[in-house]
Formats: sequence, structure tokens, C-alpha cells
Amino acid sequence: MSERAGRFRDRWGVPHLRADDPLALAAAQGRVTAYDRAWQLEVERHRAQGTSAAFLGVDALGWDRFARQVRLADTARRCHAALDAATAEWVGAYVDGVNAGLAAGAERTPEFAATGLTPGRWEPWTPLAVWLGHHILFAGFPGKLWREHVAHQLGPAAVDLFATDGPAVAGSNGWLLAAGRTGTGAALLAGDPHRFIEDPGVYQQIRLACPEYDVVGLAVPGVPGIAHFGHTGTVAWAITNAMADYQDLYAERLRRHGTRVQALGPDGWREVHHHVETIEVAGADPVRVEVMETDRGPLIVGGPDDPTGISLRYPPRVRAELGLAVLPALLRARTVSDVDRAVERWVEPVNVVLAADTAGGLLHRVAGAVPVRHPDNGRRVVPAWEAAHAWGGWHAPMPRAEVTGRAVMANERGLAAPLGVEFAPPHRAHRLAELLDAGQSWTADQMATVHTDTYLGSAGPLLAVLRDLSGLGPAAAALRERLLRWDRRMSADSTDAADFATLRAAVVRRFAAHPALAALADPPAYPELFAPWLALTPRVGYALEHLLGTTALPGVDAAALVRAAAEEVAGSADGPVPWGDLHRLAPWRALPDPAAVPGPRLNGDHDCVLATSSVPGVTHWCFRGPAARFVWDLARREDSRWVVPLGASGVPGDPHHGDQSPAWLTGELLPVTTDWTQLGEEPDEH
Repeated sequence: MSERAGRFRDRWGVPHLRADDPLALAAAQGRVTAYDRAWQLEVERHRAQGTSAAFLGVDALGWDRFARQVRLADTARRCHAALDAATAEWVGAYVDGVNAGLAAGAERTPEFAATGLTPGRWEPWTPLAVWLGHHILFAGFPGKLWREHVAHQLGPAAVDLFATDGPAVAGSNGWLLAAGRTGTGAALLAGDPHRFIEDPGVYQQIRLACPEYDVVGLAVPGVPGIAHFGHTGTVAWAITNAMADYQDLYAERLRRHGTRVQALGPDGWREVHHHVETIEVAGADPVRVEVMETDRGPLIVGGPDDPTGISLRYPPRVRAELGLAVLPALLRARTVSDVDRAVERWVEPVNVVLAADTAGGLLHRVAGAVPVRHPDNGRRVVPAWEAAHAWGGWHAPMPRAEVTGRAVMANERGLAAPLGVEFAPPHRAHRLAELLDAGQSWTADQMATVHTDTYLGSAGPLLAVLRDLSGLGPAAAALRERLLRWDRRMSADSTDAADFATLRAAVVRRFAAHPALAALADPPAYPELFAPWLALTPRVGYALEHLLGTTALPGVDAAALVRAAAEEVAGSADGPVPWGDLHRLAPWRALPDPAAVPGPRLNGDHDCVLATSSVPGVTHWCFRGPAARFVWDLARREDSRWVVPLGASGVPGDPHHGDQSPAWLTGELLPVTTDWTQLGEEPDEH
């Protein structure tokens, strides 16, 4: 493998890497990522192995227990063993680069000293484990635990009352404008992945260049290549979460048989894989965890000493495949057809893909692995001992659509509808279409107005109930009149937006406290990791539209709840408060800062195109939002734009740790530099 590689930076510290061949380039990517993101890489490696509590303490124990029980590391090893030789060599080169750069990266990163963590060694399969760790919860299988809980307590008919985007589900916006809709005569492709906002950020701006290709895009630190959002110069691609359902939960009957464990399946009692692991916990005693796997999959809830257990069946475990060979193929793509052929081999997670090339080619399709099975598998926990719930092959071909003028993807019930159960509300998708159809000669610079749109389409149902109320007190009546005149924009400076959010929160809390839902307040004793999917108040918050219009809950008078909430909010107001004073960014950090102050003020809300999500009824603070924004210009790649919430560096105190934050907060998109003469070369010292 060639060792020659050049490292350059643009004014924002974004690494631009150039090497003699793809293997040297992969090593350079690993090395620069370790230098810029050593703490992040090591946290993700430990999380994937279930060893993060050893330095993060008891707060990380829940995740570590799950990672061990679901066998993340073992699945990664299996998937790596099944890679073709060329892909395995490419991943290995990246791992070599990470190992070469970790020591220098750790020296400049204060979290290592603060926790006493020493950088470890990455294994050839570690990038696959990191990928699995990022996406194991992406399909939201814990939502089936919630539906099972609702069905048991309120009856099956009540399940659909809560069928909407959940607080722990990641999504995205994406849109594609064909040449006829732009001012450049070539396509524009834009979007923003919605994920938990993390410090360091979950996406890494990067450029990878060698004689075979020259690609700019957003990489996932710890994983080689550019998986989700990239521009090769002649073709660009982007994805959103398809919201497909491809992970199943099985109720397992288990028993101990001497030192062994058995599970009841369609063919009778079968032996279960069983061993015990120990999790080291900083500041606490070690914890022993039983790891069990039935013919369906790893056990993630309960065990042989409980009435039932629950196992998880998911494609990478079944197929020993992630689709990682897609990544080097995407780097080499020149046309939409190349992207299409590459993603045909994709497995995890299931995505909607948009792509465009300089010859006018356009692509809109779903990619990934979705099993064919009984419809009940998608909605609830199904009995492991019934043969009707076994998997029976894979959905093929995956859905696709012709692009006429423009295409929009926003996790709604659209192209991927045959593959899923619950989707995001349609508001973001409808608003994107409305905004894009209002213009014709779009340019990359104009896309910021779309990314940052704050119109709240989901406000309608609550405002409709408020409008029809009678007999309100003077203060509540004045609140109603203000909100009925409100433009429905969740702008940081808007006091009306704050009043609406405060009213919404009060309505949510009253619904959640209603006796009709009391049976849902205390979910079964599932692991704490699944609490975001099982907490009643967030579920009510995100399903409020449906609950306001339902008659399926006996004794619930939605109008009375809204009236009481309006009187409460109007009576407790201390004066006008702008939305941004309430709606502040709260990034996730593996090592929380006890001295942290409230983050910056934010525009937007959950169902806006600018999807800065809080949890109505629980907090106005924002934990999830645009983890990046981008516009890929197919006329001139140098006219493309991007931005991330913080910066290119994951090192506190580095000039590029947070230098993009002001642009991200205001909606500005930064230039993608492609001229090598405008970049600064770094010495080969790390």
C-alpha cells in the first residue's frame, strides 16, 4: 500500500485528502479522523463493544448492557468476515490509519485525561461495529413495545391514536430539483439529516481524492468513505430514513435445562446460545450480563427466569451483511446508474435515495433489506413458537419513482409506504413541495431559505379547537385572538410562537394526566434504554393532532382540555417571552459538562422544515435537529454549499471546534472549496 498522502484544510478546517491510490486515501481518512475526532472515535468503539461504562460510569450501563445482549460486536465480526477481499482491504487501510493517528489525537483532546481513558486499538471489524451502533435503533423497534403496551391496556383499536413520528426516531429532509427548475441548467440536490445534535458532530465534512475519484461529502466518523451525502463532480447523492420496518420482536418462552437454556420455537424446544459477560463500571461494581440468542435472534428483554423474554431479529444478524461494499462503489460513481447499481446491495439502514448527474440523470428509490413476513410482525411483539411469523425472503424490487421536475423526501408515508408501519407526519414534505413549487430558477444560494423555513403545519388542529371555544376568560380570549392571527412561524423572536408552544405543552400534559390514559403511565419493566419510546407524555406530544380529533377515548373532552390549558397559560404568563428564550440547543456529550449553560436560541420546531425538535409537554429544549445542511450543485461543484452545527474539529479549544455554529444558527450555507490552490497543506507530523 502506498504511504504517500497529502492533507489540506480549507478556512473552516475541513480536511481535503489526496493520495496515490484508494488504499492510501482510506488510511489518510482514518488518520485525519483520529487526529480530529479521537475522543468521538473511542467513545463509539467502546459503545459498540459495550465497554463505555468502564470510563463513563453508571449512566452508560444501560447502553452497554444492550450492546452486549444484542451482540453488536459479534455481528460486526460476522459481517466483516463475509466482506469481499477488496472491501475488507479498504476497510483495513482505514483502520490502520485510525490506529496510526489515535495517540496524537488523544494528546490534544482533554476528555482522555478527564476520564483516565487510554486510546485502544481498532480491529478490522470496528468500523462495522460503529455503523451498527449508530443504526441499531434507527428502525425504532422499541415502538413495538409501546404498541404492545397500548393494545394490552386500552385495546388494539387505541394503537393507531399514537401512530406518528416518535421522539427517538431520526429523520431527514431531502429534495431534488431537475435542470428545468434551476437557474443553472443542471440539477440541484439538497437536504439536512435530522439526528441528535452531538458534540462532536455525527457528520464529518471531508474531501477524498486519488487518481480514481475526487469526492466531497459528509462522512460518519469511524466509517471509511462517504455513505450518505456525496458529490463526485459528475454525480451526487443523498438519503433520508425510509421509515421502513425491518426489525422484529419475538415473545420467547424460555426454560433452564441444567446448565443450558432452551427456547420454544415452531419445531419445539431448541437450545439457546448462552454465555455470561461482565461489564466494568467506573465508580461501581462490575455487572454480570447473560447473553442469549434463540433461533430468532438475541434476547434483549427478560430471560429464562421470567414469564417471557423478547428477542430481536434484524437483517445484519440474519444475513451477516451490512452492504459496506456499497461505500467504495459510491466513491467511484460517475452517473446515476452507477449510484443505482451500488445501492442495490445496501442492507442497513433502509433509506430513500435521491441522486442526480451532470448528464441529466435522476434517481428516486428505496435501498436496503426488508424481510417478507406476516403483517403482525410490523405492529407488535409476535409469538416465537408460531411458524406464521417466520421470515420468508426479502422485498424485491425495492420501490422507485420517476422524477418529474422535483422530488421530495421527508420520512412521510410516500415511496416507502409498502415497507413500513409508522411514518413522519406529512407536514415537512407538504411544505417542501409548496416552497419548491413557488419558484423556478433555483440556485444553491437560495436553498437556505428552504432549509430554514419555520412554518408549523401541525399547528392547525390545536388552533381549530381553540377557535371554536366559547366562554373563555378575558386573558384566555386574548391569547386565543393572538394565536388565531399568528402566522404559524416558529421564529426565535416570536412571542406568539412561544405562546403556542406553551399552550401545546399544557394541553399535552392534561391529556397525559387524563384518567383515560392512566393505564399507560407505568409501562412494563423493560430496560431503561427503551424509556424514550415508552414514556406517555412524549407519546401524547407527538400524537397530539390525532388525539385532538379522536372520539375513541371514553370520557376525554378535547375541547375542555384545551380550554383549561388556555386559562392556565393565560393566567400564568409573566409577560411576552420569545420562542428562542425557551427553545435552546442542548447537544449530547458523552462526557457532560457540569458547568454548561443554556445553549443558543433556535428557530424552528419538530414539524417545521427547520426541524429543531423538542419534546412537547416535557421540555422546550432541542436535542435533535439538522446535523448538517448541504446543497449539491450539478452545474458547478464549487458552487455547492454545506454547514454543520459546530465545526470540523472534535477537540474543545480548537479554532474549528465551533466556528460554523454562527452560520448554522442563522441558516447560512458555507462554500464547498474545490480549488486545491485555496487550501492550506498540513505538515506530516500527526
